[in-house]
Amino acid sequence: MEKVIALPEPVFNSGFPLEQAILHRRSIREYSREPLSINEVAQMLWAAQGITHFEGFRTAPSAGALYPLELYVVCGNVTGLSKGVYHYLPHRHELILKVHGDVRPELFSAALGQNWILEGAVSFVITGKYDKTTRKYGSRGIRYVDMEAGHAAQNLLLQATALGLGGVTVGAFYDNHVRRILDIGVDEFPLYLIPVGRLK
Repeated sequence: MEKVIALPEPVFNSGFPLEQAILHRRSIREYSREPLSINEVAQMLWAAQGITHFEGFRTAPSAGALYPLELYVVCGNVTGLSKGVYHYLPHRHELILKVHGDVRPELFSAALGQNWILEGAVSFVITGKYDKTTRKYGSRGIRYVDMEAGHAAQNLLLQATALGLGGVTVGAFYDNHVRRILDIGVDEFPLYLIPVGRLK
């Protein structure tokens, strides 16, 4: 039976202005060894793909409201969350544990040895199921999914900045290696790795 983790509710008014988050967002590749909290992880998940409307609309725009993105957390150093790979369920604001244990070394290897993957407290992985969008929009849907991943990634990074955390987007990785780590099928395409950690 899958382990389900109910996440803390997101905060909607932190007092940190959006303009400040935009001003201070940078690609941060060095992190302290201090853990993140489950509240911080939950807030970033919500910012990337959380539900913001009773009809199921999310924080990031989606062509035709088809929502082809999936979001995972490779967790290595989070207070209140065991090490492992988790799948985010936006409609329930919950995590499903998919893989037990710290797989950051494997993800580091899949990402061509980029140290920030190994040193980040977590890495968020955004994947896309292109067929959910191309069924309606044809080959143009490929572009729409890629655009949507960019929207979600920027939301996540701005939220990390507002929380006083550092993160960076990573696009260099072996797709099939990442699939094996996440335990996902060939119809799901890894699009972003986003390691996040506490600032040094």
